[in-house]
Amino acid sequence: MVEAGGSRFVAKIGDGCEDEADGLRRIKAVAGAPPVPEVVLAEPDLLVTTAVDQKARTASHDESLGRMLAALHSAPERDWGGGSAWIGACPVDPSFWPDGAGFYGARLDELANRCGLGGGVRAVVDRLPELFPPGGPALVHGDLWWGNVLFGRDGRSWLIDPSVHGGHPEEDLAMLALFGSVPHDLLRAYEEVRPLAPGWERRIDLFQLYPLLVHTVLFGGGYRAQAETVIRRFS
Repeated sequence: MVEAGGSRFVAKIGDGCEDEADGLRRIKAVAGAPPVPEVVLAEPDLLVTTAVDQKARTASHDESLGRMLAALHSAPERDWGGGSAWIGACPVDPSFWPDGAGFYGARLDELANRCGLGGGVRAVVDRLPELFPPGGPALVHGDLWWGNVLFGRDGRSWLIDPSVHGGHPEEDLAMLALFGSVPHDLLRAYEEVRPLAPGWERRIDLFQLYPLLVHTVLFGGGYRAQAETVIRRFS
């Protein structure tokens, strides 16, 4: 956190800063989407944004996130993939794909091969055409765990650190569920704007395989065991 001229800013260094800045701008351009900090400066390894005034989480934060996330997911994308070449500190391939099963299959394959789980994941990838839900591609945040949600003093939930791409909306909801529960108020508000496809609860684990493999690449440990459990379920 930095203060200058009576205003507060957040400075971040590291790979992918320009991609993150582009993601913030793309989310901001969607009418009704969750608010994001303003990009002040973006360079290859430096990002400066405005700070968000925060307070303790309330029910209105959950409701606003559900409603506004549904608005973001209502923004169609022409292709699957594209967008950021990073999710956190993990590089990913930002190639475009004409179909969702192909996009997620390629991403799962690539990540699994980097952490020694390629053989098991291949069985899941082969089943993706039958497992994959209808809908999409839509603009997704792409790294939506609760640490990337800020609870603003204005009662709205703000998003930071995106890894945007053309993806399936269930991906963002699955990531929220991976690192904390998804509140009833959030889901109710979401479905008032954009109803979820039948069976979405059964697909949560399927969409969690992507972030689990990312975390296995970065950290190993328990994330690998979780990824192996999902692989066995969908093989």
